[in-house]
Amino acid sequence: MKKIHSIGLLEDLQADTRQIILSTNYLSQEDPSLLLRQPAPGRWSAAQVIAHLNSYGRYYLPTIELAMNEHSYEPDPVFTPGWLGDYFTKSMLPGKNGQVVNKMQAPKNHRPSADIDSKPVIDEFLRQEQLLLELLESAKHLNISRITIPISLTKLVKLKLGDTFRFLVAHHQRHFVQINNTLKEIKQMNNADAKYAHT
Repeated sequence: MKKIHSIGLLEDLQADTRQIILSTNYLSQEDPSLLLRQPAPGRWSAAQVIAHLNSYGRYYLPTIELAMNEHSYEPDPVFTPGWLGDYFTKSMLPGKNGQVVNKMQAPKNHRPSADIDSKPVIDEFLRQEQLLLELLESAKHLNISRITIPISLTKLVKLKLGDTFRFLVAHHQRHFVQINNTLKEIKQMNNADAKYAHT
């Protein structure tokens, strides 16, 4: 597995997280009706996608914070991804064309309700992203290889802290591609509805 400079990795993930925060701030200015409209039955609205991300943040961020507070291993300047963490991360990342290439079924406990309010959902996500930035900063003083985090599906499987951060950020990037595509589709549907209403 290719070795990575630990601080460089964390700084790259911070930059990616700041970009997600910027995109979320733009999202918060959209008409709530656009954020809540599903493009088709059974497909998530933009707000539901954010609620899905929140469900992961509610598990991973406190778990990461607790693990970081419990360990004081000396930092290692080099991080080597684990094979499973690397696989999870790469399976989440959007393709080079910016599209989601492999569809996945969300676990039941991470499937959002259709009955949500977009503003508190977005506000919660922004708070989570700010905490993620802070954790990434604190992790620069820790060993992101030796600290491990149990995954949300089973505590029997653990990922290195560095891989957990990589997975989380890749998961956000993946779903923001979905959000952008969903909003484009909804806006096209609204334009078509408006055109039909005037004919």
